[in-house]
Amino acid sequence: MSDAPTSATPAATPAAGLPPAPTEGLDARAYAGRTAGRVAVVTGASSGIGAASARALAAAGFRVVCAARRADRVEALASEIGGLAVACDVTDRASVEALAAAAGDLGDGVVHVLVNNAGGAFGSDPVESADPEQWRAMYDVNVLGTLHVTQALLPLLRASGDGLVLNMGSTAGRIAYEGGAGYTAAKHGTQVVTETLRLELCGEPVRVTEIAPGMVQTEEFSLVRFGGDADAAARVYEGVADPLRAEDVADAVAWVATRPAHVNVDEMVIRPRAQAAQHKVHRV
Repeated sequence: MSDAPTSATPAATPAAGLPPAPTEGLDARAYAGRTAGRVAVVTGASSGIGAASARALAAAGFRVVCAARRADRVEALASEIGGLAVACDVTDRASVEALAAAAGDLGDGVVHVLVNNAGGAFGSDPVESADPEQWRAMYDVNVLGTLHVTQALLPLLRASGDGLVLNMGSTAGRIAYEGGAGYTAAKHGTQVVTETLRLELCGEPVRVTEIAPGMVQTEEFSLVRFGGDADAAARVYEGVADPLRAEDVADAVAWVATRPAHVNVDEMVIRPRAQAAQHKVHRV
């Protein structure tokens, strides 16, 4: 389906009881005046999908709050895109409250988009020998981190009259695989939190979306998962001609964030062409 303007196309006759169909194309309707002055908060913005999403949202016209633990990185990113840097650990409630206060000050009491991107995978051991502390850390950042930030920013999103909570999930949260139980459980938690929040906010001016990427090659995700073992991290993508890049997912983030207020994208699963399923990857 094309996003090109459709002003030359005659308007369709609406069905009884429905408003007339818009005459502009989706792109024109979504962007015309919708992003100017709007505030977006991106967690985990120090690298990878988070940093790419902050850049994409800034390019779309948002004022972006770049949040992550590594202050030097988010400060450099904010300087690059004209955003606001906030050092934030999403697992620490006081740190999250400070983020909400900074975002509220920037937006005069409102925030329009929250991208809960902070997350990560730690370890790849089987259930029998898995480290419970790694599991606890994954749940803490992927699930409770999402909870903390959502709770802190929801009043600001609601006050905007057109808010969006976008949670970064994973295809790993949709299917089990060997050595991945801790991460799949955490990302399934992200999925369930997203679905539940959408039900609970039905009738309110806040949309709720999950984007679930498949194989994305970023500078740190697999390296962190394998404890700094660069060879093990490289083997994840070995022989895959074109895994997704962070910018591919960021494009989807910006697209969802610029839909009209009445359009809720419930979920979006994005994989590279080479990955037909979690266990089915074409390698050369």
